[in-house]
Amino acid sequence: MLDICLLGTGGMLPLPYRALTSLMVRHNGSNLLIDCGEGTQNQIRIQGWSFKPLDVICITHFHADHISGLPGLLLTMGNADRTEPLTMIGPKGLAKVVNSLRIIAPELPFDIKFIELENDFETIDICGLRLEAFRVNHRVTCYGYNLVLDRAGRFDAEKAKGLGLPVKYWSLLQKGESIVYEDKEYTSDMVMGQARKGIKVTYCTDTRPTDSIVSNAKEADLFICEGMYGEDDKLANAKEHKHMTMMEAAELAQKADVGEMWLTHYSPATARPYDFYDKVKNIFPRTRMGKDLMNVELKFQD
Repeated sequence: MLDICLLGTGGMLPLPYRALTSLMVRHNGSNLLIDCGEGTQNQIRIQGWSFKPLDVICITHFHADHISGLPGLLLTMGNADRTEPLTMIGPKGLAKVVNSLRIIAPELPFDIKFIELENDFETIDICGLRLEAFRVNHRVTCYGYNLVLDRAGRFDAEKAKGLGLPVKYWSLLQKGESIVYEDKEYTSDMVMGQARKGIKVTYCTDTRPTDSIVSNAKEADLFICEGMYGEDDKLANAKEHKHMTMMEAAELAQKADVGEMWLTHYSPATARPYDFYDKVKNIFPRTRMGKDLMNVELKFQD
Protein backbone atom coordinates (compact mmCIF):
# COMPACT_ATOMS: atom_id res chain seq x y z
CA MET A 1 0.00 0.00 0.00
CA LEU A 2 1.09 3.56 -0.74
CA ASP A 3 -0.32 6.45 1.28
CA ILE A 4 -0.14 9.57 -0.90
CA CYS A 5 -0.66 13.20 0.11
CA LEU A 6 -0.36 16.18 -2.22
CA LEU A 7 0.78 18.65 0.42
CA GLY A 8 0.54 21.75 -1.75
CA THR A 9 -0.52 22.62 -5.28
CA GLY A 10 0.91 26.08 -5.94
CA GLY A 11 3.66 27.20 -8.26
CA MET A 12 6.03 30.19 -7.98
CA LEU A 13 4.85 31.56 -4.64
CA PRO A 14 2.70 30.41 -1.72
CA LEU A 15 -0.75 31.91 -1.33
CA PRO A 16 -2.96 32.13 1.78
CA TYR A 17 -5.13 29.34 0.35
CA ARG A 18 -2.50 27.36 -1.61
CA ALA A 19 0.87 26.04 -0.49
CA LEU A 20 3.74 25.30 -2.82
CA THR A 21 3.83 21.99 -4.64
CA SER A 22 5.10 19.04 -2.63
CA LEU A 23 4.21 15.36 -2.34
CA MET A 24 4.62 13.00 0.60
CA VAL A 25 4.44 9.21 0.36
CA ARG A 26 4.28 6.69 3.18
CA HIS A 27 4.99 2.99 2.69
CA ASN A 28 5.53 0.25 5.24
CA GLY A 29 6.91 2.60 7.89
CA SER A 30 9.04 4.61 5.46
CA ASN A 31 8.38 8.22 4.44
CA LEU A 32 9.40 9.93 1.22
CA LEU A 33 9.03 13.58 0.19
CA ILE A 34 9.21 15.00 -3.33
CA ASP A 35 10.10 18.69 -3.39
CA CYS A 36 10.16 21.01 -0.41
CA GLY A 37 8.97 24.51 -1.18
CA GLU A 38 8.51 27.23 1.41
CA GLY A 39 6.14 26.11 4.18
CA THR A 40 6.21 22.39 3.37
CA GLN A 41 6.81 21.40 6.99
CA ASN A 42 3.68 23.30 7.99
CA GLN A 43 1.61 21.34 5.47
CA ILE A 44 2.96 18.08 6.91
CA ARG A 45 1.83 19.21 10.36
CA ILE A 46 -1.64 20.20 9.11
CA GLN A 47 -1.99 16.78 7.49
CA GLY A 48 -1.19 15.23 10.87
CA TRP A 49 1.85 13.36 9.61
CA SER A 50 5.33 13.43 11.11
CA PHE A 51 8.52 14.55 9.41
CA LYS A 52 10.83 13.05 12.04
CA PRO A 53 10.81 9.59 10.39
CA LEU A 54 11.33 11.11 6.91
CA ASP A 55 13.75 8.78 5.11
CA VAL A 56 14.14 10.29 1.64
CA ILE A 57 13.73 13.74 0.08
CA CYS A 58 13.68 13.92 -3.73
CA ILE A 59 14.17 17.25 -5.46
CA THR A 60 12.94 17.77 -9.03
CA HIS A 61 15.07 20.87 -9.70
CA PHE A 62 16.70 23.84 -8.01
CA HIS A 63 14.10 26.58 -8.38
CA ALA A 64 13.19 28.23 -5.08
CA ASP A 65 9.53 27.19 -5.06
CA HIS A 66 10.68 23.54 -4.98
CA ILE A 67 13.52 23.69 -2.45
CA SER A 68 13.34 26.85 -0.31
CA GLY A 69 11.55 25.07 2.56
CA LEU A 70 14.42 22.66 3.04
CA PRO A 71 16.56 24.55 5.63
CA GLY A 72 13.61 24.99 8.00
CA LEU A 73 12.53 21.38 7.60
CA LEU A 74 16.04 20.07 8.29
CA LEU A 75 16.38 22.30 11.34
CA THR A 76 13.03 21.13 12.73
CA MET A 77 13.97 17.50 12.14
CA GLY A 78 17.21 18.10 14.04
CA ASN A 79 15.38 19.78 16.91
CA ALA A 80 13.17 16.68 17.13
CA ASP A 81 16.28 14.69 18.12
CA ARG A 82 16.48 12.79 14.88
CA THR A 83 19.77 10.90 14.52
CA GLU A 84 19.02 8.53 11.62
CA PRO A 85 20.70 9.43 8.28
CA LEU A 86 18.63 11.20 5.63
CA THR A 87 18.93 10.40 1.92
CA MET A 88 18.50 13.20 -0.62
CA ILE A 89 18.08 12.58 -4.35
CA GLY A 90 18.18 15.20 -7.08
CA PRO A 91 20.01 16.61 -10.12
CA LYS A 92 23.78 16.89 -10.27
CA GLY A 93 24.94 19.65 -7.93
CA LEU A 94 22.46 18.66 -5.20
CA ALA A 95 25.08 18.44 -2.44
CA LYS A 96 26.45 21.89 -3.27
CA VAL A 97 22.98 23.47 -3.33
CA VAL A 98 21.80 21.84 -0.10
CA ASN A 99 25.02 22.59 1.77
CA SER A 100 24.73 26.23 0.68
CA LEU A 101 21.21 26.38 2.09
CA ARG A 102 22.48 24.80 5.31
CA ILE A 103 24.38 27.96 6.18
CA ILE A 104 21.24 28.84 8.15
CA ALA A 105 20.91 25.30 9.53
CA PRO A 106 24.56 24.34 10.05
CA GLU A 107 24.42 21.86 12.92
CA LEU A 108 22.34 18.76 12.43
CA PRO A 109 22.47 15.62 14.59
CA PHE A 110 22.11 13.38 11.53
CA ASP A 111 24.07 12.76 8.34
CA ILE A 112 22.80 13.47 4.84
CA LYS A 113 23.57 11.03 2.03
CA PHE A 114 23.38 12.58 -1.44
CA ILE A 115 22.47 10.71 -4.61
CA GLU A 116 23.01 12.97 -7.61
CA LEU A 117 21.29 12.19 -10.91
CA GLU A 118 23.29 12.62 -14.10
CA ASN A 119 21.62 10.44 -16.73
CA ASP A 120 18.34 10.82 -18.60
CA PHE A 121 16.95 7.82 -16.72
CA GLU A 122 18.07 6.28 -13.45
CA THR A 123 16.62 3.63 -11.13
CA ILE A 124 17.18 3.53 -7.37
CA ASP A 125 15.84 0.87 -5.00
CA ILE A 126 14.97 2.59 -1.75
CA CYS A 127 12.48 2.18 1.13
CA GLY A 128 11.07 -0.97 -0.45
CA LEU A 129 10.20 0.99 -3.60
CA ARG A 130 11.69 1.29 -7.06
CA LEU A 131 12.33 4.97 -7.68
CA GLU A 132 12.68 5.88 -11.36
CA ALA A 133 14.02 9.34 -12.21
CA PHE A 134 13.56 10.64 -15.76
CA ARG A 135 14.72 13.93 -17.21
CA VAL A 136 12.07 16.37 -18.40
CA ASN A 137 12.23 19.66 -20.34
CA HIS A 138 12.45 22.76 -18.14
CA ARG A 139 14.71 25.83 -18.16
CA VAL A 140 17.08 24.09 -15.75
CA THR A 141 17.87 20.41 -15.28
CA CYS A 142 14.69 18.84 -13.94
CA TYR A 143 13.49 15.30 -13.24
CA GLY A 144 10.16 13.58 -12.95
CA TYR A 145 9.83 10.58 -10.65
CA ASN A 146 8.07 7.23 -10.73
CA LEU A 147 7.40 5.47 -7.44
CA VAL A 148 6.87 1.79 -8.16
CA LEU A 149 5.82 -0.85 -5.67
CA ASP A 150 6.42 -4.18 -7.37
CA ARG A 151 4.42 -7.27 -6.50
CA ALA A 152 5.76 -10.78 -6.77
CA GLY A 153 3.77 -13.65 -8.19
CA ARG A 154 1.91 -16.13 -6.02
CA PHE A 155 3.87 -18.83 -4.24
CA ASP A 156 3.13 -22.26 -5.75
CA ALA A 157 3.12 -24.73 -2.89
CA GLU A 158 2.61 -27.66 -5.24
CA LYS A 159 5.81 -26.79 -7.11
CA ALA A 160 7.68 -26.56 -3.82
CA LYS A 161 6.34 -29.94 -2.75
CA GLY A 162 7.21 -31.42 -6.13
CA LEU A 163 10.80 -30.27 -5.68
CA GLY A 164 10.87 -31.93 -2.26
CA LEU A 165 11.63 -28.68 -0.42
CA PRO A 166 10.90 -28.64 3.33
CA VAL A 167 8.36 -26.03 4.46
CA LYS A 168 11.01 -24.17 6.49
CA TYR A 169 12.56 -22.93 3.22
CA TRP A 170 9.35 -21.70 1.62
CA SER A 171 9.29 -18.25 3.21
CA LEU A 172 12.87 -17.55 2.08
CA LEU A 173 11.98 -18.37 -1.50
CA GLN A 174 8.87 -16.21 -1.26
CA LYS A 175 11.11 -13.28 -0.29
CA GLY A 176 13.17 -13.76 -3.45
CA GLU A 177 16.12 -15.45 -1.77
CA SER A 178 17.95 -18.54 -2.97
CA ILE A 179 18.51 -21.58 -0.77
CA VAL A 180 20.73 -24.65 -0.88
CA TYR A 181 19.14 -27.96 0.06
CA GLU A 182 20.86 -31.32 -0.24
CA ASP A 183 23.74 -29.74 -2.19
CA LYS A 184 21.42 -28.22 -4.80
CA GLU A 185 20.57 -24.55 -5.21
CA TYR A 186 16.94 -23.47 -5.54
CA THR A 187 15.88 -19.98 -6.67
CA SER A 188 12.59 -18.19 -6.07
CA ASP A 189 11.56 -18.30 -9.75
CA MET A 190 11.32 -22.09 -9.42
CA VAL A 191 8.34 -21.80 -7.06
CA MET A 192 6.83 -18.38 -7.81
CA GLY A 193 4.24 -17.50 -10.44
CA GLN A 194 4.46 -14.54 -12.79
CA ALA A 195 4.75 -11.11 -11.19
CA ARG A 196 1.39 -9.49 -10.48
CA LYS A 197 0.38 -5.89 -11.08
CA GLY A 198 1.99 -3.57 -8.57
CA ILE A 199 1.40 0.12 -7.86
CA LYS A 200 2.87 3.00 -9.84
CA VAL A 201 2.73 6.73 -9.13
CA THR A 202 4.22 9.28 -11.54
CA TYR A 203 5.07 12.81 -10.39
CA CYS A 204 5.95 15.35 -13.06
CA THR A 205 6.10 19.11 -12.81
CA ASP A 206 7.86 22.13 -14.37
CA THR A 207 8.25 20.90 -17.93
CA ARG A 208 6.98 21.07 -21.47
CA PRO A 209 5.19 17.94 -22.70
CA THR A 210 7.62 15.27 -23.91
CA ASP A 211 7.42 11.74 -25.29
CA SER A 212 9.53 10.68 -22.32
CA ILE A 213 6.77 11.67 -19.93
CA VAL A 214 4.30 9.52 -21.84
CA SER A 215 6.58 6.48 -21.86
CA ASN A 216 7.55 6.81 -18.20
CA ALA A 217 4.00 7.45 -16.98
CA LYS A 218 2.62 4.58 -19.06
CA GLU A 219 -0.28 2.91 -17.20
CA ALA A 220 0.54 4.61 -13.90
CA ASP A 221 -2.19 4.18 -11.31
CA LEU A 222 -1.82 7.86 -10.42
CA PHE A 223 -0.27 10.58 -12.57
CA ILE A 224 0.39 13.84 -10.69
CA CYS A 225 1.19 16.46 -13.28
CA GLU A 226 1.72 20.17 -13.66
CA GLY A 227 -1.23 22.17 -14.92
CA MET A 228 0.09 25.69 -14.50
CA TYR A 229 -2.32 27.40 -16.89
CA GLY A 230 -5.90 26.77 -17.89
CA GLU A 231 -6.49 29.73 -20.17
CA ASP A 232 -6.08 29.18 -23.92
CA ASP A 233 -4.17 32.42 -24.32
CA LYS A 234 -1.47 31.27 -21.88
CA LEU A 235 -0.02 28.62 -24.20
CA ALA A 236 2.66 30.99 -25.52
CA ASN A 237 3.61 31.85 -21.94
CA ALA A 238 3.82 28.15 -21.06
CA LYS A 239 6.12 27.51 -24.02
CA GLU A 240 8.35 30.47 -23.19
CA HIS A 241 8.87 29.46 -19.57
CA LYS A 242 8.79 25.71 -20.25
CA HIS A 243 5.68 24.86 -18.30
CA MET A 244 2.50 23.25 -19.56
CA THR A 245 -1.21 23.91 -19.66
CA MET A 246 -3.89 21.75 -18.07
CA MET A 247 -5.03 20.61 -21.50
CA GLU A 248 -1.50 19.53 -22.45
CA ALA A 249 -1.27 17.55 -19.21
CA ALA A 250 -4.57 15.85 -20.03
CA GLU A 251 -3.26 14.88 -23.46
CA LEU A 252 -0.22 13.27 -21.82
CA ALA A 253 -2.49 11.36 -19.40
CA GLN A 254 -4.62 10.14 -22.30
CA LYS A 255 -1.60 8.96 -24.30
CA ALA A 256 -0.06 7.24 -21.26
CA ASP A 257 -3.40 5.59 -20.38
CA VAL A 258 -3.03 6.33 -16.67
CA GLY A 259 -5.60 5.30 -14.10
CA GLU A 260 -6.16 8.81 -12.76
CA MET A 261 -4.55 12.23 -13.10
CA TRP A 262 -4.23 14.91 -10.43
CA LEU A 263 -3.34 18.38 -11.64
CA THR A 264 -1.03 20.55 -9.55
CA HIS A 265 1.47 23.45 -9.66
CA TYR A 266 -1.09 26.11 -10.55
CA SER A 267 -0.08 29.64 -11.49
CA PRO A 268 -0.71 32.22 -8.74
CA ALA A 269 -2.97 33.97 -11.25
CA THR A 270 -5.20 30.87 -11.44
CA ALA A 271 -7.48 31.52 -8.49
CA ARG A 272 -10.07 28.88 -9.42
CA PRO A 273 -8.51 25.87 -11.17
CA TYR A 274 -11.85 24.06 -11.13
CA ASP A 275 -13.18 26.59 -13.67
CA PHE A 276 -11.23 24.63 -16.30
CA TYR A 277 -12.34 21.18 -15.21
CA ASP A 278 -14.87 20.61 -18.00
CA LYS A 279 -12.31 21.42 -20.68
CA VAL A 280 -9.75 19.09 -19.14
CA LYS A 281 -12.11 16.16 -18.55
CA ASN A 282 -13.22 16.31 -22.19
CA ILE A 283 -9.67 15.25 -23.03
CA PHE A 284 -9.08 12.94 -20.07
CA PRO A 285 -12.21 12.12 -18.02
CA ARG A 286 -10.29 10.53 -15.12
CA THR A 287 -8.94 13.90 -14.00
CA ARG A 288 -9.10 15.43 -10.55
CA MET A 289 -8.20 19.03 -9.91
CA GLY A 290 -5.57 18.80 -7.22
CA LYS A 291 -6.00 20.73 -4.01
CA ASP A 292 -3.86 21.07 -0.92
CA LEU A 293 -3.78 17.98 1.29
CA MET A 294 -5.61 15.78 -1.23
CA ASN A 295 -4.71 12.22 -0.29
CA VAL A 296 -5.38 8.62 -1.21
CA GLU A 297 -4.39 5.10 -0.20
CA LEU A 298 -3.36 3.01 -3.19
CA LYS A 299 -3.68 -0.73 -2.65
CA PHE A 300 -2.85 -3.79 -4.70
CA GLN A 301 -5.60 -4.93 -7.03
CA ASP A 302 -6.61 -8.55 -6.54
